[in-house]
Formats: sequence, C-alpha cells, structure tokens
Amino acid sequence: MNMLNMTFGYAVILIGLGLVGYFGLGRESVTALIPAFFGAAVLLAALVATRETMRRHAMHAAVVLAVLAFAGTVSGVPKAITLLSGGEVARPNAVIVQAVMAILSLAYVAFAVRSFTNARRKPVVSSD
Repeated sequence: MNMLNMTFGYAVILIGLGLVGYFGLGRESVTALIPAFFGAAVLLAALVATRETMRRHAMHAAVVLAVLAFAGTVSGVPKAITLLSGGEVARPNAVIVQAVMAILSLAYVAFAVRSFTNARRKPVVSSD
C-alpha cells in the first residue's frame, strides 16, 4: 500500500474514531471530537498530496500531525492497560479513544518513516 492511500485511510479512521467517540458515547464533551479534527487536517494534507508537486511537503505535514497526535494521546495507553487489566480509570471511554488514537498514530508514523527511508534509497532517475 502506498503512503498516500495509507494517509487517506488514517485520516478516515481518525474522523470515524472522533465521531464515534462523540456521538456514540453520549456527546459528553466536544474534546471527544479531537481525533476527528486531526483526521480532517490529515485528510486535507492527503488531498494536497494528490498533486505530485506538493506530495513531499504534504506527506511530511501529515506525519508531523501524526507525531503530534501520538504525543497528545500516548498518556492514554498505560491507562487503557490499567482498564483492560481490571483497574479503574476516570473517563474510561476517553481513555480507550486516546489509546486507539495513539496506537494508530504511532503505526502511521512508523510506516511513513519506512516509506521515506525507502524513497531516499531509490536512485533518482534523471530526465536528461
């Protein structure tokens, strides 16, 4: 799968996660839409990346957004582990959404780094 398609998929999943977190879990707080906001920004970057001349910059922007998403949600992972092992946490639904967003973001960043590294290793074909 190429990174552009993966970026579209990552964006759509984040948007869905945010919408489920907000509408599916009782519309308690607008902060439940944070994954959807990140997803919309990543989707915008993916749309810009469809232009070949803008692809590199847009894909790097999408990865920066994913790094920020991971940094902002990674604290939910240990809480989710506590929750899954029978412990109690404040706002368990929010913890699950945070953990899912952190894991998705980390996976996206890992695939992006791999893709960028592979792209640098390919020889540039001159049009001369």
